[in-house]
Amino acid sequence: QVQVVESGGGLVQPGGSLRLSCFASGTAFDNLRMTWFRQGSGKPRELVALIDDDSPIYNDVVKDRFTISRDNAKSTVYLQMDSLEPSDTGVYICKATEKGVWNDYWGRGTQVTVSE
Repeated sequence: QVQVVESGGGLVQPGGSLRLSCFASGTAFDNLRMTWFRQGSGKPRELVALIDDDSPIYNDVVKDRFTISRDNAKSTVYLQMDSLEPSDTGVYICKATEKGVWNDYWGRGTQVTVSE
C-alpha cells in the first residue's frame, strides 16, 4: 500500500549538485518520518539525513553540504546535495516510517555517482 520512489540520481562532477526526490504514497505523508540513507560499494549503509516535521538531522560528513526538506502537499522529501565529492558516491535510499505503527517502507534507491 505504501510505496516509496526515489528519483534524481545521476552522474555529476566533483563540486556539482544534485537534488534527489522521494515520493511516498499510500498513507498520510505528514505522519511519515523520512530518512535518506546511502550505501557505497563495499561500504555499510549509513544515514545521510532525516526529517520528521521540521527538525532535520544530518550525518556530520554531509552537514553544511546537504539539505533535507519536505513538501507535504507533494508527499515528497528532497535531498539537495551541493559540493559533491567522490566519497558521496553510492546508492541513495529513501525510507518512510509510519510514526505510531512504526512500519518501514523502503525505496529501491537511486544511484549517485560523483566523478569526472
